[in-house]
Amino acid sequence: MMEINGIIGDIGRGLTAALGCLSAAIGVALIGMKAVEMVGRNPGASGKILVQAILGMALAEAVAFYSLFLYQG
Repeated sequence: MMEINGIIGDIGRGLTAALGCLSAAIGVALIGMKAVEMVGRNPGASGKILVQAILGMALAEAVAFYSLFLYQG
């Protein structure tokens, strides 16, 4: 019985890591899509948009790191 609980726990941790990384990938894709759209509308603001996009992507990637660290624990 203990072996089944360990397997179920491993599956749960794997799903947590996978969903966390998937959500980070979707977040980065949405941020990139909107940044490109905004630069297309206002090319003069590309520097400011780039800075905000990089910050947003870094925060979205933090979700992936949190889920991977929780997977190890």
